[in-house]
Amino acid sequence: MAYFETADGVSLSYRVKGDGVPIIFIHPPLLTSENFTYQEDELSKIYKVITFDIRGHGKSYYSSSPLTYPLIVEDIKQLLDHLGIDKAYVSGYSTGGSIVLEFLLTLPDRALGGIIISGMSEAHGVLKDKIELGRSLAAQDAVPLIALSVSKTNSNNNEIFRLLFTSSMKGNAINIEQYYSYSAEYNCTNQLLNIDLPILLVYGKKDRQFHPYAKILHKKLKHNELKIVDNVKHQIPTKAADELNLYMKEFIMSLTAN
Repeated sequence: MAYFETADGVSLSYRVKGDGVPIIFIHPPLLTSENFTYQEDELSKIYKVITFDIRGHGKSYYSSSPLTYPLIVEDIKQLLDHLGIDKAYVSGYSTGGSIVLEFLLTLPDRALGGIIISGMSEAHGVLKDKIELGRSLAAQDAVPLIALSVSKTNSNNNEIFRLLFTSSMKGNAINIEQYYSYSAEYNCTNQLLNIDLPILLVYGKKDRQFHPYAKILHKKLKHNELKIVDNVKHQIPTKAADELNLYMKEFIMSLTAN
């Protein structure tokens, strides 16, 4: 892991592996860049894979500025500037997918396209309740409890569990709460038609709670491709890594060929 300092003085932890077309990954609240271990290992064979820990998460430092999607987007821009990268594919998992949409809406000239994994443009109903529960627990400084639950659900073996749990435990409760809070209220559904870039949407067949969100994005985004992964719920980066990595390769290769 390396570090770079943002314009407002926060040190963010990041890692770059491989060469070629750049892809940057965005994790959801509490989790860290370690959630993309399988993507980093496989996709870095042909692409430049960039992972980073959002402010107050993992090895990145606490942010005195409240954590918002625009702030995270600005951090991504500054990281790309730091690495000398003009444009990259922007990929996000779960609420990280919402940040992909925010990035494409605000900085389209810095993106080659988007890859949204189990993501959404808004949260309501049961999902909003779950996000609110995470926010409430973080507000009570119950990071160990959330870390245990989230790491278990996103793990497919003991090694990955330990990796996710250890990195999640390093997060700052205040910034984690802020990330959950902003995620609960974010809604860019009415702006989706303004996105002109190509987007890959990947969802689990068993993740029925997220199928309505997939339908919204598939219907409203101008240029998108929807992939449904069999026999998996929400946790695609770790529990359906082979399928996800293949879909990402096919998506990027199809655009490169054009």
